[in-house]
Order: sequence, then structure tokens, then C-alpha cells
Amino acid sequence: MAFRLIYTQKAVDDINELDSVVKKRVGKKLEKFKENPLQYANKLIDPKLGQYRFRIGNYRIIFDLEGDDIIILRVSHRSEIYK
Repeated sequence: MAFRLIYTQKAVDDINELDSVVKKRVGKKLEKFKENPLQYANKLIDPKLGQYRFRIGNYRIIFDLEGDDIIILRVSHRSEIYK
């Protein structure tokens, strides 16, 4: 079962700020991750940010799961994402 990706406005803004090479990499990985997101995800300790994260190199994607939807909350470099 494939999940559906839904992006918050903040996530869209984050993605638009990324380098084009990183943007392409993130897009490819998200397409792969949506087939079975919990296989690739780590649960976050602090639920204020979101429920889970994906790691793509030095970038992190913070997201929540709601039914069959993956709600992408933030996309940023690991040095910035948790601030």
C-alpha cells in the first residue's frame, strides 16, 4: 500500500530553499519512502516537532502519519532542523 505525500506550506518553503541537486535527491527518496514509511523512519523523542523523521544524507525530513497520509512538516539540514 502506497501512502500519499502531503506537504505543509513550511515544508514547501524549505524545499524551495534547497539546492537543486538536494531537491532532486529528496524527491526521489520520498517517492521510495512512501511505499513503506515506517521501514525508513525514526520516531522522534520530542513530539512538538513531529512524530517521525527520515534521514537523507545530512538532511532531515520531519513528518507525521495520519491514516494513509504522510504529512511532511519540515525539510532542512540536520544542523538547522531541530532549532
